[in-house]
Amino acid sequence: MSPNKNYHWRISGYYFFYFAFVGMFAPYWSLYLQSIHFDAMQIAILMSVQPVMRMLAPNLWGWLADRTGRRLLVVQIAAACAALSYLGVFFTTQFYGLLLVLGLMSFFWSASMPLVEATTLTYLGSHSARYGRIRSWGSLGFIVAVLGLGYAFDTIAIAWILWVGLALKVGILLFARQIPPTEILAHHTDSQPIMRIVMQPQVMALFGACFLMAVAHGPYYTFYSIYLVEHGYAKSAVGWLWALGVGCEIAVFFAMPWLLRRYTLPQILMVSFFCAVLRFTLIGWYVDNLSLLLLAQVLHALTFGAFHAAAVALVHHFFQGRHQSRGQALFGSITYGAGGVVGGLLSGPLWQYAGASAMYSFSALAGLMGLGIMVWKLRQVEVPS
Repeated sequence: MSPNKNYHWRISGYYFFYFAFVGMFAPYWSLYLQSIHFDAMQIAILMSVQPVMRMLAPNLWGWLADRTGRRLLVVQIAAACAALSYLGVFFTTQFYGLLLVLGLMSFFWSASMPLVEATTLTYLGSHSARYGRIRSWGSLGFIVAVLGLGYAFDTIAIAWILWVGLALKVGILLFARQIPPTEILAHHTDSQPIMRIVMQPQVMALFGACFLMAVAHGPYYTFYSIYLVEHGYAKSAVGWLWALGVGCEIAVFFAMPWLLRRYTLPQILMVSFFCAVLRFTLIGWYVDNLSLLLLAQVLHALTFGAFHAAAVALVHHFFQGRHQSRGQALFGSITYGAGGVVGGLLSGPLWQYAGASAMYSFSALAGLMGLGIMVWKLRQVEVPS
């Protein structure tokens, strides 16, 4: 299907509510857990439930979508079940109760984004450079949530986060029913088992490097807000710092067509990994220097925005035809899933026993290792425009 502007709002609306939920969860859910007296290890475990499910669930949902050819129906069912299971957060503040509720909710919630990414790129067809402009609505949703809640939680109880999450889940469900259908085009690799594609050295290198980028971000998503609050920053200031990073991310999404005319996808990724090394070094060692902390957040434009757009495009290049959904699902599982789990779980003991500076130095090291893999195996990859 060629891009039709009348349908852009449908996909954009889904991205908006999906990442508004992320903007609620990533910066503030750890503060809610802290408010109900969980320790650092418990917070790290509970915050790692989502990436655990992003590691396990998308492959099942991607297989189901490719097998049945009903990609959008799977997205809609998953959105409905995620909203229903989220209701459990209102009924328990116990560790194992929340572990169960978050696990169930994340199992369904993690299913949809790889399928929506595949749908968006199929919908755009030869206009895939416009992906960033649609995806930027997700970043806008993140900013609205993170800023609005940052100010709100300076004056109201953090427990109100539960109701915000429910409202956002309903928004996700409503827009899941609006996404336009797309036709999955046949490709000569359709008859191949998907593992033949996965085992290509360049694909394995891409997944390995992106896994390390997610590992690097694990401590950031788990402890960044707590880290800032403990260093004297108000919750509204925390919201602004998160929003600054995502605002720069939006700018990069809009700039992607221009960047792709001048640089290759591997070049964009290599710069992103280099900036990750710099960014997490600054966060770990210069938290009290506002100017350097602001610079670190500006670098989010590259460590997530440019990184994500380029990585998704490379996955779409390697996985064609009926393998599109499972390709994006594997990417999500291995990178944001497994990488997020490793980074999130390691952040607990690093924070507790080695300190924040050592924890973010670990993030910088993971980014450096990812850069090494990119230079070794992927710098020569060429993707037809």
